[in-house]
Amino acid sequence: MHHTTREGRLAAALVEAADTLTEDFDTEEYLRRLADHCVELLSAWAAGIVLIDGGEAVALAGSRRGGREEVALDLLAAQHNSGPCLESYGSGRPVPPVSINAAHTAARWPEFTERALRHGVVATFAVPVRRHETPLGALNVFVPALPDRASDGGGSEVSVAQGLADAAALGLENQRAYAQSRSLAGQLQEALSSRVRIEQAKGMLAERWHIGTDEAFIALRGHARRRRLPLDRVARAVIEGGLVDRL
Repeated sequence: MHHTTREGRLAAALVEAADTLTEDFDTEEYLRRLADHCVELLSAWAAGIVLIDGGEAVALAGSRRGGREEVALDLLAAQHNSGPCLESYGSGRPVPPVSINAAHTAARWPEFTERALRHGVVATFAVPVRRHETPLGALNVFVPALPDRASDGGGSEVSVAQGLADAAALGLENQRAYAQSRSLAGQLQEALSSRVRIEQAKGMLAERWHIGTDEAFIALRGHARRRRLPLDRVARAVIEGGLVDRL
């Protein structure tokens, strides 16, 4: 569906950010899409997003719109010690729009502002990516000019970015829970299949040797222990006919 109004595009972006229950989910591509939406919806120069775990950046992406993906990534990389992303992530609150020149003069984020000036960035702001009280990362938006103080001072732009970041946090947490549930389901299915194979092997040995199933299991387990093999692997070999007479 084609959305022409800003409200329509924002609604579509929020829905997309929450739609993460897929098997082929790609975190970096997902983050790039989020950064692209920020550039489009906020008429930004570029945008970047970083996910942080244990104090380390675990995933980051820059917007492709405007052909400045490498610039956005460079500006994110410049924030390993300080920067709007780390400040917003640490406080759990937005960093309002700030002039890069003013921040550089005040030595607020030395390495970041030095690199931002080199790229011609005029102003920036950041919002946290958080789920309830848990910080996941931050979204950094680079804008061509500071907002007009006579208007809302950039408050509405920050609110839109925060809405996108909140939707992304929900989407990421849903994807994590979905992946965990699929992994657990796979483990349970494999455990059940293994148990079925072991029971089948016991039955085959009991029938072939004319013994009880308990004795068959002892023989099966003893072979696995002597050869230091997983019990399920020995059961497979019995079912496939390779070990019935050699246990």
